[in-house]
Amino acid sequence: MAGTSANQHGYGHEHYEKAQLIIVVMCSMAGTLMQALDTTIANVALPYMRGSLSASQDQITWVLTSYIVAAAIMTAPVGWLAARFGKKNVLLVSMIGFTVASMLCGAATDLNEMVAFRLLQGMFGAALAPLSQSVMIDLYPIEKRAQVMAIWGIGIMLGPILGPTLGGFLTDAYSWRWVFYVNAPFGIAATIGLWLAFKDTHRNDNLKFDWAGFGFMALGIGALQLMLDRGNTQDWFGSPEIVLYAVLAGLGLYLFMVHLFTGRQPFLPRQMFADRNFSSSVIVMFVVGAVLLSSSALMPPFLQNLGGYTVLQTGLLLGPRGFGTIAAMILVGRIGNKTDPRILMTVGTAAVAFSLWQMSQWTPSISFDELLIVSIVQGFGFGMVFAPLNLVTFATLPGKFRTDGSAFANLVRNVGSAIGVSVSTLILTNSMQSIHADLVHYASPFNRALGQNAAALYLNIQLPSGEKMLDGMISLRAAIESYANDFLAMSWLSLVMFPLIWMMHRPAFTNAPQAQKAVPSQGEMPNGAVPKPAE
Repeated sequence: MAGTSANQHGYGHEHYEKAQLIIVVMCSMAGTLMQALDTTIANVALPYMRGSLSASQDQITWVLTSYIVAAAIMTAPVGWLAARFGKKNVLLVSMIGFTVASMLCGAATDLNEMVAFRLLQGMFGAALAPLSQSVMIDLYPIEKRAQVMAIWGIGIMLGPILGPTLGGFLTDAYSWRWVFYVNAPFGIAATIGLWLAFKDTHRNDNLKFDWAGFGFMALGIGALQLMLDRGNTQDWFGSPEIVLYAVLAGLGLYLFMVHLFTGRQPFLPRQMFADRNFSSSVIVMFVVGAVLLSSSALMPPFLQNLGGYTVLQTGLLLGPRGFGTIAAMILVGRIGNKTDPRILMTVGTAAVAFSLWQMSQWTPSISFDELLIVSIVQGFGFGMVFAPLNLVTFATLPGKFRTDGSAFANLVRNVGSAIGVSVSTLILTNSMQSIHADLVHYASPFNRALGQNAAALYLNIQLPSGEKMLDGMISLRAAIESYANDFLAMSWLSLVMFPLIWMMHRPAFTNAPQAQKAVPSQGEMPNGAVPKPAE
């Protein structure tokens, strides 16, 4: 089965040469990075794709929706697939399918083809991140797990951050099609590397698939993703379409939860939710996903629409956040096994909350120095949260639940990202409307303050040019305050992580350096025992 220990079935780190380990890690990371990049890399290319594919503004959003929905649905059963067919086989099929689907997306000639190929890309890409995480944990001893999770975290965190930068460069320099073609060389190289270096894992040919549980989960998650992604363009619950999605999402998730806790053999083992570290970590993972992707989605329009930066300039300005993340990952990789990860996550959460609070005070005239410093601090904070979080998530989880746990954690993070983007967009839209209406109330010839403080504008207010100028000023002010509301809301949301972090146990192997080699990896304990967490 997927959770059977590495040592039992001969794919632990001692069975690999150093060169093989490096190849497997690099190839697994390539798949993770490609999948993470494709969640955001296509966003900047959508305006260019509309013309080529003859699609309307509403239709082109299905390019993003189809990928997200397919990836969300196919993430949950990754643990069962790995247990039934072996991790190597599932990884190879996923990598080949993702690469081929990416090339088909680049060659698409109309919207129907693009949506179909994006569905395939999402389906095959769903397994790349959770399987690469599970494989990297299996292949390395526990004293190196902090470094391994830091390396894996770099791919997951840099994907959404660098996606707009790379997408903007490729679209500007070549064509929107290269947003998808860029996956081909990395996908081919990763497939060859995994085929040559990665050894097959144990397979259980007797496993039965829980079709009922998967069907309920697919209905709930798929409808929820459609509701979140389509809601902003369909007036939310004023649209029958969104109401239908909401009803189906509620029904599917309710039936899935009932089946999970009452079914005889659900495809997600319910025993793993009894682990306090795992349960607390997935909630924190949800918040991280919501804040990370929503802040990444808000920054490009803020810089382009309000700051007047080009697509390429915006991508370059977002780069420093990635440098901060890399610095944090390197630091956590060096001290993660010697330091209480809860302290590291607390520091990271404080940095994220502070940076978002600072961003809530930004205006289009923000200086480059402040933008640079705040972006680096935010990236550093995300890195300080994410790397230790992955360490704690699997610290006390039995090895037999590792792949299922990784798949579920990635699913929760993706759902959190979708909800975060939708809610932040809703806050932005509603704030703009309400603030604009409030400010218009004061923009009147009868307002003496306007005549005293803006005499020239006051004299021209009844002319068409004056009205347009005044409306532009009001719209700009409304947009600035709306973005501030969004960043402030995310700052408050990030504070939720503080109590959750300290609900977790401190992993026993971080107590002291000499204890690191004394505690074997989860799933590798004698008789299936689980190391006792430290308080």
